[in-house]
Amino acid sequence: MDNRENREYLARESGKSGIMPRETAILAGLALDGSPAALDESERSLAELAELARTAGAQVAGSVLQRRAAPDAAYYIGRGKIGEIKAACQTQDASLVIFDDELSGSQIRNIEKMIGCKVIDRTLLILDIFAQRAQSREGKLQVELAMQQYRLSRLVGMGQSLSRLGGGIGTRGPGESQLESDRRHINRRIHFLKQELADVAARRDRTRQKRRENEMLTFAVVGYTNAGKTTLINRLCDTALLTADQVFATLDPAVRRLHLGEQGDVLLIDTVGFIRKLPHQLIDAFHSTLEEVTGADAILQIIDASDPDAATQMAVVEDLLNRLDAAGKPRFLVFNKTDRLPAGPDQADPDQIDRDPTGLTPQLTAALPAGQHRQAFLISAATGDG
Repeated sequence: MDNRENREYLARESGKSGIMPRETAILAGLALDGSPAALDESERSLAELAELARTAGAQVAGSVLQRRAAPDAAYYIGRGKIGEIKAACQTQDASLVIFDDELSGSQIRNIEKMIGCKVIDRTLLILDIFAQRAQSREGKLQVELAMQQYRLSRLVGMGQSLSRLGGGIGTRGPGESQLESDRRHINRRIHFLKQELADVAARRDRTRQKRRENEMLTFAVVGYTNAGKTTLINRLCDTALLTADQVFATLDPAVRRLHLGEQGDVLLIDTVGFIRKLPHQLIDAFHSTLEEVTGADAILQIIDASDPDAATQMAVVEDLLNRLDAAGKPRFLVFNKTDRLPAGPDQADPDQIDRDPTGLTPQLTAALPAGQHRQAFLISAATGDG
């Protein structure tokens, strides 16, 4: 694909928005451990999948969760459950099934043959949301690279089903003609995208070098998606970065200066939110963006204190920081959205009654990374409290 075609491709993608008409979806998940804790985690993950599906523009009509010792090699879940999903699709007039885990190309093909409608997995759903949200040229290049890598690994298994998807969730990004391209064509496109992003990474590295030369301290603001990172930056820096009560509202890093009076200024870097099962394709493709975390002097980790799933979300962020070799950086934990916490014992659930001196629940205190207990703060970016 030459430069003219690349420009035309990016122009086409920049004009896409939303899904018309809305797709009705059935969700499917697998609980591999029969313990209550594992089942609870699977249910929370499936609830998060529903939020992701709605963010992408789908209408969720139902969900199916199966307990199973191991995934089925051909269908991921049992054939009986596949039949249950098919019946649900017919009853709810659903045209889309979304699985909560990553499927192989052959599994997608096999399931589509049995149920007769489009099947995507959590990875492709997240990539689809990123394709909708990417605004900058860099963001669009990164999303397309992740999408092409995902589809290249499934080219053989997904070849037949991709030709009849006809648009909608999971078909943004490369476009249908790209999906049906042969391996050589997709590899050429991946090579081009990597070259373009290498240039972007070099520019970002030069920018970070200038910050170091100016002796500006940088704080990477990280956290689970929709924890309130951008809202906090706006509050601290009196800026107006786009905020929304939805997942992945921020994809492109934004740098803002925070004035600290006589102590000088520091830079706050807004970053893309983390999430369960974040596709490795996105981590690889967004390498230059995520380097803003590894290149920062310290980390400001934002946690939604009002979310019942906060402890698990903290563990997800900790795992990703370890994968980025950034977990050892100086870190400050900021528990946000305290305005949404129960006002008193009459409204609190049991875990929120017995608080330690920091104001954290025992569950959240136990989830703190080693050595971070004294560096935890409770605030509300929305109200300015804390």
